[in-house]
Amino acid sequence: MKKLSIVACAVALAGCQVLNAPPPVDIAQPTSARPLPVVAPKINNGAIFQAGNYRPLFEDYRARLVGDTLTVQIVEKVSASQKSTSAVDKSGKIDASVTALPGLKVTALTRASAAGSSSNTFAGAGSTDTANDFSGTINVTVTEVLPNGHLIIGGEKQIGVNHNVDVLRFSGQVDPLMIQPGNVVASAQIANVRLEHRGRGQQAEAQGIGWLSRVFLNVVPF
Repeated sequence: MKKLSIVACAVALAGCQVLNAPPPVDIAQPTSARPLPVVAPKINNGAIFQAGNYRPLFEDYRARLVGDTLTVQIVEKVSASQKSTSAVDKSGKIDASVTALPGLKVTALTRASAAGSSSNTFAGAGSTDTANDFSGTINVTVTEVLPNGHLIIGGEKQIGVNHNVDVLRFSGQVDPLMIQPGNVVASAQIANVRLEHRGRGQQAEAQGIGWLSRVFLNVVPF
């Protein structure tokens, strides 16, 4: 019974974690890569110039090979607003009366009248506003070079303080022409951006909804 109770507690804790699991972000994997080893051919032709040891006087230090690093300036700002209004108004009215009938006096028909009216009114309005502003800096690594020369980049930054860990992950596709002097590129000029900023620890647990509250939210129909 003791073993069964331990297993039940473990299953319950695992279920709590699943109920409060954050939505995933499709970060390109891997987020880091080591540069490929380059073996220079040994040529002993007696000349001063050796192709295997040649270094140009001027060289562009922008990232272009697997394992190179560059700095991404995260400048993501997205806002959207949508409003809609509709109104429908319809009304009708009808009156009818009888003034004379054969064999009856006129005074007997003073109350022989009918009247009716109808109205239908509808009004609706709706609005949606959303805003997202994110700024920061992260150093990433070139993990792959595509045939067209574009760079697949990925990086991760973790900062731990006491019982809290702040995790920032980034991936995307960079055109080398967009890389600015200093080996810097803005996130707004990167394609297929995947950005994740989450926390682990006490602060993240305090911001999540408890498993019992989530059960009631899923069961209660209102």
